[in-house]
Amino acid sequence: MSNNTINPAQALELASLINSTEQGIASRILAKTTGGNLTLFAFDKGQGLSEHSAPFDAIVMVIEGELTLIIDGKPVKATPGTIVRMPANIPHAVEAPQAAKMLLIMLREITLKTN
Repeated sequence: MSNNTINPAQALELASLINSTEQGIASRILAKTTGGNLTLFAFDKGQGLSEHSAPFDAIVMVIEGELTLIIDGKPVKATPGTIVRMPANIPHAVEAPQAAKMLLIMLREITLKTN
């Protein structure tokens, strides 16, 4: 098992699994499979991810602080306890007006091959 993923059968506090980086962004992969992955992010105030898109849905759950998610040009304010779906192939960006932590869940489509 990678040192970057979490151990099984343990109750872990999400916010404690990542430390903020001054004037930066920290990330930690918690789980990764062919079906998707869970990545924890910590943003310092004023940081963010520039606009991009992905070929699969991404779900953001805010743990601490506040984020502004720009999805297809529309700002969505996300606060602790909220969940936001960023649809596949739609441009999106992340801005942190204050220090924040989020869990990103990437959901890949799996095509099953038949004989």
